[in-house]
Amino acid sequence: MMLNVLFYIPIALYFVAMLLEFMGAAFKRASLRRAAWFILLGAIGVHTAYTVLRGIRAGRIPMANQFEFANAFALGVAVIGALFKLRNRSMDWMVTLCTPCAFVLISYAAFQPQEITELMPALRSVWFTAHIGTAVLSYAAFAVAACCGLRYLLLEKKETDAHLRQLDNLSYKLVCFGYLMLTVVILTGCVWAEQAWSSFWTWDPKEVWALITWILYSIYLHQRIRMNWRGRRMAFFSILAFVFVIFTFVGVNTLMSGLHSYA
Repeated sequence: MMLNVLFYIPIALYFVAMLLEFMGAAFKRASLRRAAWFILLGAIGVHTAYTVLRGIRAGRIPMANQFEFANAFALGVAVIGALFKLRNRSMDWMVTLCTPCAFVLISYAAFQPQEITELMPALRSVWFTAHIGTAVLSYAAFAVAACCGLRYLLLEKKETDAHLRQLDNLSYKLVCFGYLMLTVVILTGCVWAEQAWSSFWTWDPKEVWALITWILYSIYLHQRIRMNWRGRRMAFFSILAFVFVIFTFVGVNTLMSGLHSYA
């Protein structure tokens, strides 16, 4: 019961931080944004404590089902936003981007079954941590990249060229990191699948949509590096590609059945 209560505390804190951040940005009140920042740090601390305690209670890394993955996904987004803010104190806007994203993700998790269950036999592998852990990092990086793209489109006519270039470059770097992690996800998944089901590739819906997402981000990187795409087109592309990430995460599990239905 205490573990469940601990889960809902960061939801409330993310919500309060989000409201204060929006109000501070809208009314140009530095005190509100400063309060939002400290509340966000508190939310991350409690959220991390909950995730660690759940892992200890379960006796495994707590990312084995839809609830646990969404919980870790939300924490990853919040941590990325906080790290960028700590690295460069002028990047207050990262808090504006990442706090609502983390709130939405953890709110989605709250609607999923939260009981701690035993790992099914297919998940009991040394590849579990590498495969699932890199998936969380990949999704979190893509989420923040999409948030940067959205900010670019919303503020394109209002912000300076320097800030827009910063958004564009940051989104690109996050996509590069997410793409690397997604590549590891697919490769470790192939090795794991061969051990669990005697086949490197089974054309399971989750595998297919992960590959589609990987191809889409490959196109993004090709257009960026070889065709020198920048700015608005890349911002729109990062948002579009993240829609595929969300469908792979939520849509496939909801609408399709397969070997990955447990996650």
